[in-house]
Amino acid sequence: MENTDPPAAGLALAILVGDIAEVERLLAEHPGLAAEPIRDRKGGTKTSLHMVTDWPGYFPDGPRIVPILIAAGADPSARTGGWRPETPLHWAASSDDADVAEALIDGGADIEAPGGSIGSPLDNAIGYGCWNVARLLVQRGARVDQLWHAAALGLLDRVEELLGTSPAPEDINEAFWQACHGGQRRAAERLLGAGADLTYHPGYASETPVQVAAAPDTRRSNLVEWLSERAEAPAAN
Repeated sequence: MENTDPPAAGLALAILVGDIAEVERLLAEHPGLAAEPIRDRKGGTKTSLHMVTDWPGYFPDGPRIVPILIAAGADPSARTGGWRPETPLHWAASSDDADVAEALIDGGADIEAPGGSIGSPLDNAIGYGCWNVARLLVQRGARVDQLWHAAALGLLDRVEELLGTSPAPEDINEAFWQACHGGQRRAAERLLGAGADLTYHPGYASETPVQVAAAPDTRRSNLVEWLSERAEAPAAN
C-alpha cells in the first residue's frame, strides 16, 4: 500500500490492527473515505473492505469492522482494480474467513459475483479448500450448479441430479477429484462407480486424488503458518 493519502493509509492500518475507535474516528472526519480506492505498490486498487479480507485474513475485529465500513458507504461488492478484479467476498472466500464472509453477506455482498481468480465466491471457496465459507455460501443461497461443487461439499442428492444430465467423463473425473479434496467419501464412491479415474488430477493441480484427500484445508494451513511464525519469533525482552 502507498502512503500518499494519509487518511486512507491510516484507515488501512487501523483495519489491520483492529482499532475500531480509530476506524470510526477516521470515517467521521473524512466522509466518503470508506468507499475510496486504496492504491497498492503494483498500481492496482482495492477498497477498505478488501483490506479487511486481504490474505491471510482473520484480522482483529474484522467481523465488527465490516458493518462499520458498509454503514459509512463502502460497497460490499466493489472490485479490485487490475488483474482479475475481485470483490471482498471473493477474498474472504479464498482464506476461509467465514465470520467476515458472513458480515459481508449480511451487508449485501453479491454471493454470485463472477470473475474471481477461479470464478464466483463459491468457486473460489471450493477451489482453495475453504470449506467453511463454501458451506456458508450455500446456506445463504449460492447456486450449486456444477457437479464439482456438489461433490466437494458432499451434497449427494445434488450429485445424483447432476449425474443425471450425462456429464462428460472429464467433468466426472474433476468432480471425483474435488470430492477427495473435500474429504467426501460417499460422493467419491458414487463418482468412482460412475467411471471416474483414480489417477486423475486437473490441470491446475499436481496432486492425485489420494494425495489431495490427505492435504490440509486452507484454514488449517493458515493456522499452522500463523502458529509457526509466532513460535519462531524471538522472545520480547
